[in-house]
Amino acid sequence: MSYTALYRKFRPREFEDVKGQEHIVTTLKNQIKADRIGHAYLFCGTRGTGKTTIAKIFAKAVNCQQPENGSPCGNCPSCRAIQEGNSMNVIEIDAASNNGVDNIREIREEVAYSPAEGKYKVYIIDEVHMLSIGAFNALLKTLEEPPSYVIFILATTEAHKIPITILSRCQRYDFRRIPMEVIAGRLTELLEAEQVTAEEKAVRYLAKAGDGSLRDAISLLDRCIAFYLGQELTYDKVLEVLGAVDTEVFGRMLRLILKQDVAGLIAGLEELVIKGREPGQFVTDFTWYLRNLLLLKSSDNMEDVLDISSENLVLLKEEAAMVESGTLMRFIRVFSELSNQLRYGTQKRVLTEIALIKLCKPQMEENLDSLLARMNDLEKKLEQGIREAAAYGAAGGISRMGGAENGGYGMPGVPGNGGAYGMPGAGGNGAPGAAPLPKAIPEDVQQVVKNWRSIIRDMPGSVRTFLKGARLSLGGDNTLLIVFEDEIAESYVNTEAHLAEISQAIGEKTGKDVEIQIRRNESARPFEESYVDIEKMINMELEIEDDEP
Repeated sequence: MSYTALYRKFRPREFEDVKGQEHIVTTLKNQIKADRIGHAYLFCGTRGTGKTTIAKIFAKAVNCQQPENGSPCGNCPSCRAIQEGNSMNVIEIDAASNNGVDNIREIREEVAYSPAEGKYKVYIIDEVHMLSIGAFNALLKTLEEPPSYVIFILATTEAHKIPITILSRCQRYDFRRIPMEVIAGRLTELLEAEQVTAEEKAVRYLAKAGDGSLRDAISLLDRCIAFYLGQELTYDKVLEVLGAVDTEVFGRMLRLILKQDVAGLIAGLEELVIKGREPGQFVTDFTWYLRNLLLLKSSDNMEDVLDISSENLVLLKEEAAMVESGTLMRFIRVFSELSNQLRYGTQKRVLTEIALIKLCKPQMEENLDSLLARMNDLEKKLEQGIREAAAYGAAGGISRMGGAENGGYGMPGVPGNGGAYGMPGAGGNGAPGAAPLPKAIPEDVQQVVKNWRSIIRDMPGSVRTFLKGARLSLGGDNTLLIVFEDEIAESYVNTEAHLAEISQAIGEKTGKDVEIQIRRNESARPFEESYVDIEKMINMELEIEDDEP
């Protein structure tokens, strides 16, 4: 005998076996017991929630010769015929492939004949939203005034596509997504019946992966059992079959994102791909993880909503404290957009890598939340700089607002010391490891720096985007350094063609011919500790000049 899929083998045969739709089951049973059966029903809901199953049970119940409390007995000839698919009284139609006017006209001709046996002829039309407008119009009159022995049950996943004239003639029942606890309980029953042992953690993950659809969860379980036939079903084995990722990975990925460690993220994704994990499943699960973090930050009473173990909850709270709610919302938006792209994209890994880089580099985006993320990042850096300046000032002594002393080129508010100065705000010989300030910035370079934002505004799209994240420094007597933190940006801009474009844009805006060099900050230290930030120096000078009477 051929193998029967689990979702077919364990399909409920009476109302009491249906899980998660008690509000519908109770109503239909009461109608049958009170003999208040309607002539047209509309079952709406997502896939795998029991629409067709309940329709078949209802068809058995209304024709059952010995109904028990509104449920079919399952033993009479009518029940057995319907269960085996041999009954002439139950007609199942797939509207996806029978959606024309002629198909509905056949139904209209058939309903004129009363059932050969039993009380009712039941027409179950699945995916009814696929009918054409002409077919709906042909069905309308029959649906409104069918013979007393005819019942129509229309099933659909997209009720909004059904004409209002059809909706108004049906009793509508909305099927809910089945809770994860209910799905997990049903999967456990199936495993016991099939004599398969499985970890509770594995069962719960399968229930969650079903996303409210019991049929989907059972199909996933069937896959896992077939792959590890005769073996215990563990959590790791389920992850391997489904191409999913262990939840501990998400915490590591989040920490890499917050550190803006692009190389570490790409290496982590590479490791997952090599292990056979599916990028699409990773994106779905990581979005769910970010959602849990956001819920924890939004309220103190979210423990009951989050279906995770107590150990994972403690870890999740620690990770939620590491990131702001606005940042989490930006992460979720980027990954939601990525989910749509992966649905139709062929280069799924590349798209996932780009999304991870976006999370690390808000400057790559130009929408509002990425702008806010960049502002928050700048505020943190400024706060850190102010604290360091206060510490250095207390040690070295900040005497007065002014420029350089002893012939040196000094930062405003920093006393000079023979031209060997530290970073802004530092006294004495400067902060340890800070780049020395130049004695003077050439006039040509100053003109370029003052007009830098307007220069790059007129550049081509990709070059402009990368230059927005660049920093400016001085490389020699008259050399402007354009410094990137990102290797991709540096390699893209550092070509003869793009250097020529930048030089031309500088000449057109300032009339100056300045030598430019592209560098990448390869040190482990921040830009301010490795290079002189001449853009900040010149802008601060301009502010002081504006304040003077």
